[in-house]
Amino acid sequence: MRRVLFAIACITVAGWGCARVRVEAPKEAIKVDISMRLDIYQHVEKDIDSIEDIVSGASTKPAAPAAAGQNSMINHLLGYAYAQEGLSPEVEQAAVRRRDRKSQLSQWQQQGVIGETQTGLVEIRLPARADAAAGELVRNENADRLMIYKAIAQKNGTTLGDVQALYAKRLQNDAPAGTPIEVAAGAWKTK
Repeated sequence: MRRVLFAIACITVAGWGCARVRVEAPKEAIKVDISMRLDIYQHVEKDIDSIEDIVSGASTKPAAPAAAGQNSMINHLLGYAYAQEGLSPEVEQAAVRRRDRKSQLSQWQQQGVIGETQTGLVEIRLPARADAAAGELVRNENADRLMIYKAIAQKNGTTLGDVQALYAKRLQNDAPAGTPIEVAAGAWKTK
């Protein structure tokens, strides 16, 4: 009998001691900090500036410290640190190739033959005036641009589309006079 009374007393005391939880809606609206998204765009724009400095010739970034065929530990570590700090050697080579074809591309753009799209790529706008060399120029330029865009997106943890949109604005602003510019899907104007 003592055990039964003791068990009833324990259950009663335990029932009084349980915490009660009351759920209420907050009185103020929930605030979300979007500074991280802005920070990502700032990093993307910094990378765009670095690449466009190479393309325009404003910056001549040194080649990666590890030369082909050298396998010393110092070169390995320097190469790793170099890659972590800035752009990969492949991306830099794509920027250098873009720099090498920049004058040709500008000539075609000034004639209105090649235009800048909203996705940061180039497109032949006047096929009747373009030759095989212009087609090859567009293919090579777009391949290098896409390599750069994908690397920037991966490095900054954002989408390829976001990088392309930001880069397209920069390229359209920097395009020479006479360049066809895509202002909306399928709508073009001449700069």
